Amino acid sequence: MAYKYYKDNRAYIEALLKTGDAIVVNDEVDWDLEMGAIVRRVCEKKSPSPYFKKIKDYPGFEGFGAPIASYRKLAVSLGLDPETPIPAIAKEYLSRTAADKGQKPKILNAKDAPCKEVVWTGDEADLFRLPAPMVHEGDGGRYIGTWHFVVAKDLDTPAINWGMYRQMVFDEKTMVGPVLPFSDMGKMFYNKYAPNNIPMPFATVIGPDPLSAIASCAPAAIPEDEFTSLLMGEPVEVVKCETCDLYVPAHAEIIIEGVIVPNVMIEEAPFGEYTGYRTSPREKRTVYRVTAITMRKNPILPISNMGIPTDEGQLLRSFSLGLEMERMLRDQGIPITGVYMLPESTHHLVVVGVKPAYANIATQIGQLVFGSKLGPWFHLVVVVDDKTDIYSKDELIHNLSTRCHPKNGIIITEQGVGTPLNPYAWPEERKYSRAGKVIFDCLFPPEWPTSMVPIKVSFDNVYPKEIKEKVLSKWNQYGFKD
Repeated sequence: MAYKYYKDNRAYIEALLKTGDAIVVNDEVDWDLEMGAIVRRVCEKKSPSPYFKKIKDYPGFEGFGAPIASYRKLAVSLGLDPETPIPAIAKEYLSRTAADKGQKPKILNAKDAPCKEVVWTGDEADLFRLPAPMVHEGDGGRYIGTWHFVVAKDLDTPAINWGMYRQMVFDEKTMVGPVLPFSDMGKMFYNKYAPNNIPMPFATVIGPDPLSAIASCAPAAIPEDEFTSLLMGEPVEVVKCETCDLYVPAHAEIIIEGVIVPNVMIEEAPFGEYTGYRTSPREKRTVYRVTAITMRKNPILPISNMGIPTDEGQLLRSFSLGLEMERMLRDQGIPITGVYMLPESTHHLVVVGVKPAYANIATQIGQLVFGSKLGPWFHLVVVVDDKTDIYSKDELIHNLSTRCHPKNGIIITEQGVGTPLNPYAWPEERKYSRAGKVIFDCLFPPEWPTSMVPIKVSFDNVYPKEIKEKVLSKWNQYGFKD
């Protein structure tokens, strides 16, 4: 069954304009910091996404900022009402992606693929012909890859990867960016291509449809193109690249093709990242050599501006990682009531709701999630009981302050796997991707007798049903508005 979704970025923009979650900016804006500054303020003020109609020095190009920087926009991307609450969005996502396999993509001919309306090869394939923005003052260069994903294929198996890896323009034919060894593409490149000195084909998909973008962020157990089909309810439409044997979403705005060069490094960064800090020093990183650029006519360049929460990087990773973690814990038989990764924590803090069925269940949960594929991306796990609203920051603070024993309830792992972007990390920890991990056990011990368990004093918990019903029915009559 096909769900309501938007086949391309343009239909999605139109939907956001109708819901009031996007606005048209007719003034010419400068690619050099002005666009970035506008998008950063939009994220911080939770304003509508700006649809830029004119970009200085680049006639024929448009821009679109903060594509999915709020839960309202995430709801719209899934074809839901923008007012849909977070738990209902999560339920819809889990329902659509419950299958353990999706449909193979539908392959289009080049003449039917909008991303092939313009084709640049040879000398024409010049990165400086694209309006790559200078996103933040102090960045190491212009970043063409901020809302995109990179398509790669394993050397000797059919496995593919769609993943968001930042890309800075170095010269007309070269991009540079970090490819972490524990990432899916990093495992392909560093374990197979680089040791054999074989260039790795890549295709950067800029301005994909929103569901393909969401799939590229999700830590799914199946290929991202099949995962996209689960979100859509039908196969995603793809087309073969011009210069390599890779397939890309046919309705994307811009495609950059080429090879990742083994055993060659160029300096990249600094860059303002999803943590809300500029933590990447200027160091030698992975090199992408460009062989072709294809695009739609009058292409729309999307811009995601990483910084203090909330932007796409934090929101989508928090959403998809949290739900995949919930699925993983349920598969292990843990009596989970829900998992919520707070985007405001830059997806470093996870709240897990669980029925406290036995002693030390919080420790078991923490060990499972820290030891999983998702583990490097977060370091704080808070375990609360099944009566706690995991989406309520008020209840989270109350649990941490009153239920977590300051000695027995805090379980520390000193040596875990982290990322080099953790702002708190010492230089050596960043270099070797090391990180401490912490579990906050906010469960009352199950061995306590009932008489010892503190009773939560709240409207829902300490009044009889008839009193609550009477108060709720007369709430407006008392003079309260909500």
